[in-house]
Amino acid sequence: MEPWKFVRGFERFSLCDWPGNTCCVIFLGGCNLHCPTCHNAEMAWHYESLPALKRDALLDFIRQRKKWLDGVTVTGGEPTTVPGLNVILSDLAEIGLKIKLDSNGMRPEVLEQILDLNVVTTFAVDIKGPYEKFPQLTGNAVTAEEAQANIEKIFALASAQPDKFYFRTTKVPLLTDDDIETVRTYLPHGFSLTEQKFVEPRRTSHAEANS
Repeated sequence: MEPWKFVRGFERFSLCDWPGNTCCVIFLGGCNLHCPTCHNAEMAWHYESLPALKRDALLDFIRQRKKWLDGVTVTGGEPTTVPGLNVILSDLAEIGLKIKLDSNGMRPEVLEQILDLNVVTTFAVDIKGPYEKFPQLTGNAVTAEEAQANIEKIFALASAQPDKFYFRTTKVPLLTDDDIETVRTYLPHGFSLTEQKFVEPRRTSHAEANS
């Protein structure tokens, strides 16, 4: 499947998706987890019900508004599940804006490949919670052992290029304050944890660049 066919949502302007930056937001459909508290379940699991956005129209739209943007956030769903993600990122990089890629960290090999391409400015990786709670937090999509192995591979990448990564945890109802502190202890030296407040599912509709 052509990778741009996974682009099922677009937000023209955001002040909150990339702290400190104005950005537009591209949403990719599909996810490898099934978190019961997912804030964008339609995009994660039912993206085929949403219209695919046209590649050329979207890229032209971003080019035309480039001077008002600091960058582009690519999110999901889970972007690393998209075959040919590197094509989307490379196309965006040609515009000349910074790119932030959001990920749940469960496909570290994909992040490593993207890191080697040097087209992404910032990787924002979500750590769902303490490793032992990952099964509950992800709808049993991963075990505690799998979660730890994947996240530790991400930490190794981040330690090698610390300016490229930051880590987030959303305080979903399943997590306690002690759980958040546990996550902080996982982080490599020099990194801090961005704690995000849980909000009910957001964006149920997505502005199109096609119109």
